[in-house]
Amino acid sequence: MEKVTNGFELLMTETNGVGQAFMDAVFQMSEKSALEKKTQELAYIAVLVSTRMYGGLPFHIHRAAELGASKEEIKSAMLVPLPIVGIQVADALPYLAELTEKPLS
Repeated sequence: MEKVTNGFELLMTETNGVGQAFMDAVFQMSEKSALEKKTQELAYIAVLVSTRMYGGLPFHIHRAAELGASKEEIKSAMLVPLPIVGIQVADALPYLAELTEKPLS
């Protein structure tokens, strides 16, 4: 698996199907969402930042980019939680460096 944490990879490979069942539920919820896929990813990024679950950022940043999100859109999504959760949002910004591997428009 590319750009996922070791913990997530272990969840998927070492839990006798529990990880896959979890991901099946996630995919079903995503399919039912009225948001278009790029917007869904940007919202997901904002939630990851607000909950300090930075391990998921590389995967979801690249997924958003694949769906056409610009670096500025991704950065804006990362800043959405700033007024609510505060300066801790700055700790997520280094993950934008991941985008230098694949330049965006």
